[in-house]
Amino acid sequence: MPTADNDGVKLEYDTFGDPADPTVLLVMGFTAQMTAWEEGFCQRLVDDGHHVVRFDNRDCGLSSKTDGEPPNLFALLAQAQSGGGITSEVPYTLSDMALDAVAVLDAVGAESAHVVGASMGGMIVQMLAIEHPERVRSMTSIMSTTGNPEVGQAKPEAMTALITPPPTDREGAIERGVTLGRLIAGPLFDEDRARVRMTEAFDRSFHPGGAPFQMAAIAKTGDRTERLGSVTAPTLVIHGAVDPLIAVSGGEATAKAVPGAELLVLDEMGHDLPEPLWGEITGAIAGVAAKA
Repeated sequence: MPTADNDGVKLEYDTFGDPADPTVLLVMGFTAQMTAWEEGFCQRLVDDGHHVVRFDNRDCGLSSKTDGEPPNLFALLAQAQSGGGITSEVPYTLSDMALDAVAVLDAVGAESAHVVGASMGGMIVQMLAIEHPERVRSMTSIMSTTGNPEVGQAKPEAMTALITPPPTDREGAIERGVTLGRLIAGPLFDEDRARVRMTEAFDRSFHPGGAPFQMAAIAKTGDRTERLGSVTAPTLVIHGAVDPLIAVSGGEATAKAVPGAELLVLDEMGHDLPEPLWGEITGAIAGVAAKA
């Protein structure tokens, strides 16, 4: 597969559809590889007339990994909860990850794109729309939040499971992924399908050491609420009504912060992208893209 370059950070990406069509850039979430945007999901966007690009965030999949000692997650979370902000130095922030997305757009020759992010990916596309508005034709933020600690709070058991390091053996890591998926998903969770996806993801790349770096980037970036008021691109916010990892209040706050944003709340969606909802989700993305 091809790679893009952001000042020495290599970003693995792939594409679907005709490059002459408007580009949709898909940005995945915390520790999730680009393959979490499943090919069937991508094909639906292609069928709607788009050129689809997905990529591995840094510290994930086949993209570059950060050297050095990882940040102390528990110390960062304690700083965040104290209300005084993150004082520790971190290797990169969500702004740097937004520049990774810019590098991918440059690599595929797209001056601008309809940007779609899930979870942490939603945070990244928010920063992209704030700091690089000329590259964003429309924005869709899925199961994400503004960075305001008063909204989108995770259920304690969901957050604990997310940040607990997985087993390092293949079978244990796969089962842990399935268990986490079951915990944070909605009622449409398909365990057999999840096990296949977790197996494929493990065999493609297993890099749990990237998690603290990505979480540190989220924590250091902080609250984007005020800055989201500057976003002028047509914006769609999609959230699951039963999301235990980022509560629906995070999506509601995002939609409120962006002028003119639409909010779509799906009753059967948790912190996942279940196949039975792909048609509704991709249709909504195509709808906001058409407004651009």
